This record gives sequence, C-alpha cells and structure tokens, in this order.
Amino acid sequence: MTPSSTPADVRHAAASHKAAVRLLPILCLIYFMAFIDRTNVGLAKTSLEADVGIGAAAYGLGAGIFFISYALLEVPSNLVMHRVGPRAWITRIALTWGALCACMMFVQGPTSFYVVRFLLGAAEAGLFPALMYVVTLWFAQSQRASVVGVIYLAPCAAMILGNPFGGALMELGGSRGLFGWQWMFLVEGLLTIVVAFVVWFGLPNRPTDARWLDSDEARLLSERAAVHSTAGHTTLRGNIRVAFARPFIIALAIVYLVNQFSSVAIQYNFPSIVESIDVEGSFMIGLISGSVGIGALGGVLFIPWLQRQLRNEVLVITICSAATALTAVMYALSSNEAVRLGLIVVAMFFLIGILPIYWSLAMAHMSGLMAAAGLAFINTIGLLGGFAGPYLYGAVEAGAGGDAAVFVLLVGFSVLGVLLIPWLAHTVRRESHSSAGDQSMTPSGRGR
Repeated sequence: MTPSSTPADVRHAAASHKAAVRLLPILCLIYFMAFIDRTNVGLAKTSLEADVGIGAAAYGLGAGIFFISYALLEVPSNLVMHRVGPRAWITRIALTWGALCACMMFVQGPTSFYVVRFLLGAAEAGLFPALMYVVTLWFAQSQRASVVGVIYLAPCAAMILGNPFGGALMELGGSRGLFGWQWMFLVEGLLTIVVAFVVWFGLPNRPTDARWLDSDEARLLSERAAVHSTAGHTTLRGNIRVAFARPFIIALAIVYLVNQFSSVAIQYNFPSIVESIDVEGSFMIGLISGSVGIGALGGVLFIPWLQRQLRNEVLVITICSAATALTAVMYALSSNEAVRLGLIVVAMFFLIGILPIYWSLAMAHMSGLMAAAGLAFINTIGLLGGFAGPYLYGAVEAGAGGDAAVFVLLVGFSVLGVLLIPWLAHTVRRESHSSAGDQSMTPSGRGR
C-alpha cells in the first residue's frame, strides 16, 4: 500500500485485477479473430485475381466496402448493444460475421466479392466500440489507456500470427478441390463461431452480474468507472445530439480518420508489397507480412507507458503523429526494399500504438448511453478512412503500376494528421473547462 492509498483503493485495485484477468482474455480473443477475418483477405489478393478475376482496383473496392456497411451500422449497433447488453450483442456479432467469413469461400468474381464483404461489414458493425464500452463499465479512467493497450495486443498478435496462419491454410490449395484462399476463409469463419460461445459463457454485462465478484467489489468497480463530464440526457435523442455535436468528439474523430486511412491501407496491402519483392510461397509471404505486427506490438506496449509518464494525451498524440509523418517521408524517398519494409514496420509502431490514447481520451469525457453513441460515432468516422485507404491504394496502384505513387498519398495524410493536432488540443481544453464547470453545479443547475 502506498502512503496515499486507502483501504478502498487497495480493494478496488484487487477487484480491477480480478476483472482484468477474467475479461481481457475474452475481449482480446474476440478482437483477435475480428482482425484476422478482416485483414487476411490481403493474403488472398493475388490468388483472387488469378482464380476468379478480381483485379487490383476491384480488390481495393471490395476490401474497402467492408467499412461502408460497418460505418453505416456502427451507431445503431452500439445503441442496440446498450439496450440488450454487451454479452448478447457481441455474441450475435461473432456468430454472424463468422458465418459470413466462411461464405467468402463461395466468391466467384467482383460482384459476389463486393456483396459478401458488404454483408461482412454489416455483421461486424459495432464490435470495437462495444469492446470499448465494456471498458467504460469496468475500469477507472486512470486504468483505461493501459487496459485498451492490452486489448490492442490482439490485433498485433493477429498480424504476427494471423498472416503465417492464413498463409499455412492457403498452402492447402488443391485439397478436396478447394483453392487455398477458400480453406483460409472457411477455417477462420468456423473458429470465430466457436469464439462466440466463449463470449456468451464468459462475459458478464457489468460488475453486478459477475458471480466471481462480491457486492463490495462490484460496487467499487462501478463507482470508479463512472465519468463526470458534460451533462448527459435521459433520452436517446438528447444523448446522441450531445455526443455528435461536441467539437471535442468531432476533432478526435477526424484525427482518428486520418490515422485509419494510413494504417488500414498498409494492413490490407502489405502482403502484396512483400510478394512484389520476389518472396515466394504463401506461408513465407504471410510470415514476413506479420512483421508489421511486431512494430504494432511494440507501439501498444510503449506508447501507453509513455502516456503514463507524461500524463498528457494530446502531447503523446502530437509526438506519434509527427513521427508517422517523418517515417512516411523517409519511405517515399527510399529506394532500398529492405529499408522500406522496415519503415513500414516503424510506421505501424506509431499508427497502432497511438490508438489506446485516442480511446482513453474519448472515454475521459463520456459514459452511459452517451458513451455508447459517442464511441461508435468516433469509430464510424475512422471507418471512412478504412474504406478510402484500400480503395485509393488500389486505384492508384492500378493506374501507376506500382506502389511508389501510393505512398505520396500516405505522406500527405500523415502530414495532415500533424496539422490537425492544434485543433484537437483546443477542443480538449474547452472540454476540460466545460466538465469542470458542470461538476461545480448542483443537479438543479445552480452553483454549490
């Protein structure tokens, strides 16, 4: 016990540790499968063109169209989740997206590719903000950057392990008359359905529903997870209006959009970049492609730690945005393939490592129904970058005949991310001032 700790602090820390041990493996597992199912289509890019005639531009549109349906249904999905509870809704999400992932094996050309990818995005809509909403119910604000950082270990592991795993599945091509990419989508879809049952049996909706907590532990977790910020509303319309109209939320969403443009474009196209430097064999391509996950893993371990030392989310976002822009410029100027691959890994260190800080900053200023709407809104805007990144990458690649021109786009968006930081900093200051004013008021609206 530290000198400033109280018995309640010690008991809360113990309860938080118990919650982390019970919940985080489940949240990480479901997000791990989501990331594998979402991005391993990159491993199939060349095979889809050879086997069913899906070219670079069509692939880019199909890869990105996932994010259109995801974005359209993100907020409605999270509002339903708030009503029925995270346990039932996350289970439903996993069941439907697992089934549709398996259906990717039936793709016969661009049109069916677009349809299944669109439906896959609709099925998975709301998953990530639902995971973030679970964090707001169980963990205090001081713990959230670290907790979200742990959750982001899942996509890092998916990039490191998922690409070799998917590559190994693709080596089954020819077995029982199926292409390798058909085996990959089938097996990964079935595994996701299994994970859905893990969620159903292992994830309580809130602390008071957890049989492994006593009443005092549940009360402490709920009380300390509560956020005092801009006043919420009792109505759905009121909460949505407050969540969507706040300059802070809009600024953070736009900064996140720029991040997603770059990171998703890299994730979906890195396997084809590796293949373009004469790496042969699906497993070897997947193994080398997994190196971006090593960079991302380093980022989600180091950057939340840096935030705990600096205690300034905006400063950390500024540092990472500037470093990303510098890395993109170095990539565009380099002609050495090994150096360029290394720079992509470095870029992912910053692009993925900064994400826990975005979400921690958002969670500091919303809770309850407002959090369900606001977190989904931020993710929805980011998903637009997830659509634009792969689509523009594919279009420019098809037009320019290579990836050199593509990274001019990434340089531009990285620089834009830096230029947006002063706006974000201004809105954060206004939000903090507004929150301080709200906390000084009584429920009737008068000062104490």
